[in-house]
Amino acid sequence: MAGIFDVIWLVIGHGKWAEVSFWMIGAGIIAGLIAAIFGLIDWIAIPSGTRAKRIGLVHAGVMDVALILFATSWWLRHNQPDNPTNAAICCSIAGLLVALVGGWFGGELVDRLGVGVDDGAHLDAPNSLSGRPASGSTGAHPA
Repeated sequence: MAGIFDVIWLVIGHGKWAEVSFWMIGAGIIAGLIAAIFGLIDWIAIPSGTRAKRIGLVHAGVMDVALILFATSWWLRHNQPDNPTNAAICCSIAGLLVALVGGWFGGELVDRLGVGVDDGAHLDAPNSLSGRPASGSTGAHPA
């Protein structure tokens, strides 16, 4: 939401939108760091050599980049939260875009691979964009 509020600030120009973004970034950084702890716990439990282990590592790396971008944006605006620099805005919007990609990888882990959801998860299911079923079977889906 911080990136969206920054875009609103760019369009409207009222400093309160940028200030809300500043506080949302701070809250998001804290929440992201807490989520990373639980993500690490989940990742450690995934068997080595599986697609899920690799996707989990990619998800973590992408989300770490997003956290770094948001932390940079927060730092660049901390002295003047209602009037951020262009660099702070760019970091916020880039953080949003990177987080969207990381969110897709997280969705792949949970929805496609069943990590943390299903004890019988198919940890080597093909990519959801492949068009192949997650179960590994090539037959029709049951009715």
